[in-house]
Amino acid sequence: MRPARVVIDLDAARANLRLARALAPKSKVMAVIKADAYGHGLTRMARAFAAADAFGVACLEEAVQLREAGIHHRIVLLEGVFDAAELSGVHTHRLDIVVHSLVQLEMLEQAAPGAPIPVWLKIDTGMHRLGLPIEQLPGAWQRLQACKAVAQPVMLMTHLASAQQRGASSVMRQLRNFEAATAALSGGRCIANSAALLSLPAAHADWVRPGLMLYGVSPFEDGAAAGAELRPVMTLRSALIAVNRVRAGETIGYGGTWACPEDMPVGVVAMGYGDGYPRHAEPGTPILVNGRRAALIGRPSMDMLSVDLRNVPQAKIGDPVILWGAGDGGILPVEEVARHANTIPYQLLCCVKMRARFEIEGMADDTTPGGTLAVEELDLEATPVDDGIA
Repeated sequence: MRPARVVIDLDAARANLRLARALAPKSKVMAVIKADAYGHGLTRMARAFAAADAFGVACLEEAVQLREAGIHHRIVLLEGVFDAAELSGVHTHRLDIVVHSLVQLEMLEQAAPGAPIPVWLKIDTGMHRLGLPIEQLPGAWQRLQACKAVAQPVMLMTHLASAQQRGASSVMRQLRNFEAATAALSGGRCIANSAALLSLPAAHADWVRPGLMLYGVSPFEDGAAAGAELRPVMTLRSALIAVNRVRAGETIGYGGTWACPEDMPVGVVAMGYGDGYPRHAEPGTPILVNGRRAALIGRPSMDMLSVDLRNVPQAKIGDPVILWGAGDGGILPVEEVARHANTIPYQLLCCVKMRARFEIEGMADDTTPGGTLAVEELDLEATPVDDGIA
């Protein structure tokens, strides 16, 4: 079979969740698994994160998929409902919803009788994406208290726009805004995303909602996850399918955009943008061959990419290649690859849900022994990631 693989390490995922709990021992954990668990597999990762207190998803469809797979955890719709008709599904599947607008509040006030729905009221403290403006909070709060469709107590939440930038002044300003706006209100609080969980204990509150860190990826703009003791969950790997000796001055790949500075070995890897590798990765993007650093050269094509093997002169056909992740004696952070491709790790993780096959390592659930568990064909339905909720 074609050697392109996506390896998912479930033991690493559990270790990252344990780290989140250790860093915020007084907080409950909402594990964010929207967008197919950032490309790792929605139901698979829900089972891996069984120790979480709740799951955060983007929409009703994701929640229903979890319920149909037998997941009984508390599930929060992070964007709430998009129209009143979805409230029926919220009742049926016993879901929590975020309310971030007066329109959603009106839907609840006009809802047909039924079991009260747990609500997380989102407040805009400075990100200006989702959330009620602070000046609308007192009135909305009173209406939620009076609404028979709403379970009490109502939770309070906000989102930090720049926690991924260490030392950003806006973070403390948002925290002060949140504290001032909610000082007279009861109910649990939820503030910290991955970056705030890792770096800002003042934001831990009653709930934390880690996303990216659970997959072993740093949420910070200035560094990789190794310093945060996170373990990469996804590894994108393949193998060399050709090794050529190319003369100085000859060009590599479509458009001839990269010329060999000397006579040199050039490897061809069975991996391309058809597998989710970023087409706009620039020459010099690191690649591990036999655990040693090599570099991308030329433009990635749909099924293949070329690699400079001068640093791995003994490489041969069949040798293992890591595009990001851990294995073969080395670690290549996806954050580093993302910087070379002028994108963010979230996008790279989600885009592997294309053609490469998945291998699952570690425990499938809390009782299954370790080891390689399965090789799966991919479901081709991908959900775009939103890099802001967690």
